[in-house]
Amino acid sequence: MPQSPYSCVLWDVDGTIIDASVGILRRLEIALTHFGHPAPTRDDLVHWIGPPMFDSFQDQAGMTPAESAEAVTFYRTLGKADGYTRDVATYPGIVELVRDVHAAGIPQATASSKPEIQVDALVDHFELRSAFLTTVGATPDESTLASKTDIVAEALRRLGERGADTSRPVLIGDRHHDVVGGNANDVPVIFVEWGFSNEHEGDEAAFRVASVAELRAQILS
Repeated sequence: MPQSPYSCVLWDVDGTIIDASVGILRRLEIALTHFGHPAPTRDDLVHWIGPPMFDSFQDQAGMTPAESAEAVTFYRTLGKADGYTRDVATYPGIVELVRDVHAAGIPQATASSKPEIQVDALVDHFELRSAFLTTVGATPDESTLASKTDIVAEALRRLGERGADTSRPVLIGDRHHDVVGGNANDVPVIFVEWGFSNEHEGDEAAFRVASVAELRAQILS
């Protein structure tokens, strides 16, 4: 049976397991034009996918916190109408890796900035429920539990609560927020380069990988 240097694995979702860019771009176009802002381009998605939406509407569209909260509510309404699983795909080979990590007896959890209800919908849609001991995402208002630092801490807490060994965790993600959240919790980060990131976002990660094969070599041997 494959072995791992890690006692548990935490997964970011968007840009790491799931490519939801088509649906995100469509909903952002609708939301931003609704509130009188220019529609984003696909190249703009690097600024939107990863951080909490509440922050992105402020940082990228210049909204006030109150305006951002309204925009998030509107955006989430669009997502709910879509059913959360429209226009989403998994990155090639990643589902098989998640299942193989589970088969090796290594507890796994999501640690996503997406609302947890959406994470659950995606996990079920791609038939990964049995591979995760727990699924962790942001609270619906994205304020009670939103930062990656808090989400990683919550994922570790829930894994521990369910009897998992959290002494040697690892976080897999594609954005600087993942690196910050992992480092704040003393969790090494494997930075994947197939998501929506800028060139230097993974500079402070423990490892960088350019393919699922490289990622597999890092977590299973």
